Amino acid sequence: MTASDEASSTSSGLIISNTNTIKSFLESASGDPHLPDHLRNTAVSLSSQPSIPYKSLRSLWSASDPSTRSPLSFLFRDSKFLFTSPKPREKSEELKARLRKLEELAERKAYAELVKDITPKKGTDEPFSSYKDQIGFGLHVVVTMFTGYLVGYAAFRALFSHNPVMNAAGGILGLVLAMLVETLLFIIRTSNADERSSATSSTATSKVKKNQ
Repeated sequence: MTASDEASSTSSGLIISNTNTIKSFLESASGDPHLPDHLRNTAVSLSSQPSIPYKSLRSLWSASDPSTRSPLSFLFRDSKFLFTSPKPREKSEELKARLRKLEELAERKAYAELVKDITPKKGTDEPFSSYKDQIGFGLHVVVTMFTGYLVGYAAFRALFSHNPVMNAAGGILGLVLAMLVETLLFIIRTSNADERSSATSSTATSKVKKNQ
């Protein structure tokens, strides 16, 4: 194992500052013939660094001659522990795209909440805006036309002494009149809905201009 390999393998552990006391120990360890070559190389490499791994220093101290080495507490007398922040984890592209989408949705929601009082509301009172309204209107037209037919049939029957042809003609006339009345009512309702929608839009526009 080389000095760089050992330093890299222990750099993730506890780190301490390199002091003059530790440098003196490392220099003496680099020339100690009783230490293996890789430990002497480690001592040479660490002596010039501002911070060193605790495990490397402990390995050098443990392998040194007990009769000549300084106490471990003496080496750490002026040294300080150095704490390094972990490297932030990189986000994947999928996560980044999802975060951007969530941020855009949040911005749209915030904008909609901000301008909800000055923007016109979506119209929900339009005629035939649902299948239920369409079916209801169709049934209403059928009932009205049938009623008109019955009224016309009964009126012509009373006027023309039970003449089948005239009675049928009266029923058809009543049906046509009922259909015309229903068409007129539909036009009136549609015009009123358009006027309400235009009034709402103009009010919202004036509010927007006023706020600007």
